[in-house]
Amino acid sequence: MAKSSKRALGKTTPFFSYDKKAVLEAVGKKRLLHNLRQMLLIRHFEVRGESAYQQGKVGGFYHSYMGQEAIQVAAVEAMGVDNWWATSYRCHALALLLDVPPNELMAELYGKATGNAMGRGGSMHFFASNLLGGGGIVGGQIPLATGAGFAIKYRKEKGKVSVCFLGDGAVAQGSFHESLNIAALWSLPVVYVVEENMWGMGTATKRAIAADHISKDHAMAYGIDYYDFDGMDYFCCYAGFKEVFDKVEKRGRPVLIGCHTQRFRGHSISDPALYRPKEELKELICGDPITLLRETLMAEDLLTKEQYSAMDKEEKESVLSAMKYAEESPFPDPATLEEDVFAP
Repeated sequence: MAKSSKRALGKTTPFFSYDKKAVLEAVGKKRLLHNLRQMLLIRHFEVRGESAYQQGKVGGFYHSYMGQEAIQVAAVEAMGVDNWWATSYRCHALALLLDVPPNELMAELYGKATGNAMGRGGSMHFFASNLLGGGGIVGGQIPLATGAGFAIKYRKEKGKVSVCFLGDGAVAQGSFHESLNIAALWSLPVVYVVEENMWGMGTATKRAIAADHISKDHAMAYGIDYYDFDGMDYFCCYAGFKEVFDKVEKRGRPVLIGCHTQRFRGHSISDPALYRPKEELKELICGDPITLLRETLMAEDLLTKEQYSAMDKEEKESVLSAMKYAEESPFPDPATLEEDVFAP
């Protein structure tokens, strides 16, 4: 039976049905513990990055992924790193998952020359060899991911898809509709993942998006398949992404996914999120995806409290080390400011 939750769309929404035992066996103890470690790394990176931002060491904007870790961790685990990946300016987690070193990413937050974009991109513009960058324009990454899907089809690359993460606020952008239309029309292998945290940039989704059921209504409009995942549940996400990857890779048709989740911070760190009652947030934090995965692994005798504490400490220390590296790294030479600029 499919699980349901009232957290999504303000009413009961059926989520992808899965067998937890089957997921445990498919992923295995080693990878499950690795995925938990990845979630802890993301969480500590966001906590420390936020702290540095509040101390004035990080400029620009800062968009935290806290609370949503299960989605991208499960997606990369289920579909593999050897795909094209695109996301919004909430890009820290995906870069870490695609093996960009924490030192390099933290240095980029600090605007240092040793950073991921040599200190020129900042928080919103992380990159990797197969990450099409964090997009600073709402919905700007969607056409890029669609183009990557076209490239996969044109080159006849097997075992590869293009994966695009976007927020529910981006669904109202024309780029979303144009991309879904052309992906459906040309049968492109693209997985569109809407991370539905219900608030967009600060306006409730139900007040900003005309569709009552984002994944279903938009997918049906373009004649493609849709799914709904519990974005706080690693196991639901893994099982769902695995099925979607196999389907898209085999059929070469796009799929739209609604991952129902909650961010534990405002749209950005400068957003106090006064539109969300504190009591509601406290209740949501009880469903922390890290806690849910940890408790399951402990219940299955795959993890002890001592092992978890050691793992948590190691990831915290790795992020603190990255902060030290960033603080000690040099700022870019002003003489290099106009280098790598494509247009005058």
